[in-house]
Amino acid sequence: MNNKMIEYNEGYHTYYVYIITNKNRSSYYIGMTNNLAVRLREHRENSEKGISTFASKYKIQFLVYYEKFTWVQLAIAREKELKSWRRSKKLELIKSFNENFEFLNDNFTTSVVIGPSTE
Repeated sequence: MNNKMIEYNEGYHTYYVYIITNKNRSSYYIGMTNNLAVRLREHRENSEKGISTFASKYKIQFLVYYEKFTWVQLAIAREKELKSWRRSKKLELIKSFNENFEFLNDNFTTSVVIGPSTE
């Protein structure tokens, strides 16, 4: 019998639990994704296109908080936990990570590769 303990940093997958807000930082949305750059772009595009979602209705697209996970089960559990918190506790969490509530979207950008490099 193998008694090796599971290390929660092992693995090859990456999942994020994230909190985004609007320009005025008055509404917040908590989500979970395996590709934060793509998901942030989708939130922005939904808002620009007027697609009917909670985030687009309140123009929520600016990243202020995130956590990284290797195991999807832990990410899902954390997302549910954060969603159950009172607003004041969520704001304290954001402030502990991002004191000035700066928008962090530029930390997660996608680049498009059109073809093989000729260099």
